[in-house]
Amino acid sequence: MEAESEPYVRLATMRQLHQAVADLNTARSLADTLQSVADGIVAGLGYELGCVNLVRPDGDLVVAAFAGNPAAESLITGRVGSRESWERRLSMGEAWDGLRFIPHTEGWVLLDDDVPQWHTEGPEPRFEDEWHPLDRLYAPMYASGGGLDLLGVLSVDRPRNGRRPGAWGREALQMYASQAAIAISNARLRANMQRALVRLEREQQALRASEESFRQAFEYAPSGMAIAEMGGDQHGRLLRTNDALCRLLGRPASVLRRYSFADLVHPEDIGTLLRTSAEGGRAELRLGRRDGTYLWVSLRNSVVADTTDGPRFLLTHVEDIEERKRNELHLAHRASHDALTGLPNSAELRSRLGARLCERPHSVTSSAIEALDAAYGDVDASHGYRADGYEADAVPGVGPYDHHVHIVAPDAERDDGTKGLAVLFCDLDGFKSINDRFGHHAGDAVLIEVARRLTTCVRDGDTVARLGGDEFVVLADGLGAADAADLAVRLRNAIIPPIRVDGRAVRVGASFGIGWAECGMTEEEVLHSADQRMYVEKRSRSKVHRRAG
Repeated sequence: MEAESEPYVRLATMRQLHQAVADLNTARSLADTLQSVADGIVAGLGYELGCVNLVRPDGDLVVAAFAGNPAAESLITGRVGSRESWERRLSMGEAWDGLRFIPHTEGWVLLDDDVPQWHTEGPEPRFEDEWHPLDRLYAPMYASGGGLDLLGVLSVDRPRNGRRPGAWGREALQMYASQAAIAISNARLRANMQRALVRLEREQQALRASEESFRQAFEYAPSGMAIAEMGGDQHGRLLRTNDALCRLLGRPASVLRRYSFADLVHPEDIGTLLRTSAEGGRAELRLGRRDGTYLWVSLRNSVVADTTDGPRFLLTHVEDIEERKRNELHLAHRASHDALTGLPNSAELRSRLGARLCERPHSVTSSAIEALDAAYGDVDASHGYRADGYEADAVPGVGPYDHHVHIVAPDAERDDGTKGLAVLFCDLDGFKSINDRFGHHAGDAVLIEVARRLTTCVRDGDTVARLGGDEFVVLADGLGAADAADLAVRLRNAIIPPIRVDGRAVRVGASFGIGWAECGMTEEEVLHSADQRMYVEKRSRSKVHRRAG
């Protein structure tokens, strides 16, 4: 089973990777972009050395950027390795999906070829996955468009943990190489477009000479490009689109000229589009395709003047980022959900629970009239007092504009109609014996089925999470004390029926502890309270009765 701390490690890695990718898009020039790529390997991926080898027009690869060791940087930056030697390297060793790993047992034959390299001596590995100083790991970068046009190669060395990267590290390096290739291609494209725009601003003769260059860059750009009107009644209307944008949106150019981006954007993203400044604005949003689906794109605007005093136009660069968004959502889901059951994990449970809690002590209550006074700002601003005479800031974190809905726990002694956020802590009875008798495979199957049964018994807005091991937690809002007790009975009865595993029927019981979330408590206090109630309930039932549910 997956270690409980692994989601936190993955979340931290995802954040570092996200920051490294974000830094790629802030570089102002191609040189800055290349150095950002090398720096991101060291800062975001956990390697001590990172090198960017870029394909030159003649096909050979030059060391364009290096990070992690100033001495090595000054020694090999700018040196060139032949294409033949690089192709040899990329065909050796082990293929890790899109990566190429050459262990030191095979890589010694490369010590004398013409590829610039930096390595240090070291002892033989003590265990199988230990990194050796002569191990080599390469991440090829390919130009956008889905082809195999090699753009360059990232070479990394010396992982900080001293081990060869696992599946998660390999996936992160491969994703980073893909994003680095896009950033380098975009940096080149931006440089070409900026040069074209400078030529457009020159005198008439230079302007005519540059029109063909601009047309070529526009028409044959690998990413979508559009020219739109700026200002007036037709502001934003598309005047011209390239073939890449037509293919991206599945619409011919004649049809696209009837629209503006505001007509094509997803309704939920219209605010993002409107907030995007025309003066070099940038946004990530969804555009509608002809088949009714929506595609995630990165939209970047530049202002172009047709003549010195003539009308201005918007030159818009549209880049397909659907795969990146899908990967981000996939990584976010993996970091916040249990790999076995698919339920929210412990970190996600605490996040959802913390979103409902505030620091307001649960002992501080207000009447319905006082709550309305606070919501509508019935405060004497000149004296800092409310209309009822109490100080407005008497309770930290609570003010006249506090719209947080405070939650309280129902009275356990009497049913006064109060509804609260119930926290049901579930611990399976008899699960350990299944693991011991039939193995972890059977135990995993039981956990998956229990997760399914719990999910089918709750409402759409409720949360079923796996805390770890055989412990589950259910968050159900808007329940009274009797409602929560009834829910616990329904959940227990759903778990009791036999579970078929590998042709045999096994049974587990369940003990439930009902706690209540209340403002003024921390997430840990809420879960500890429900956990303690569960143990009280478990001890109050005989061992045989616990197994029967």
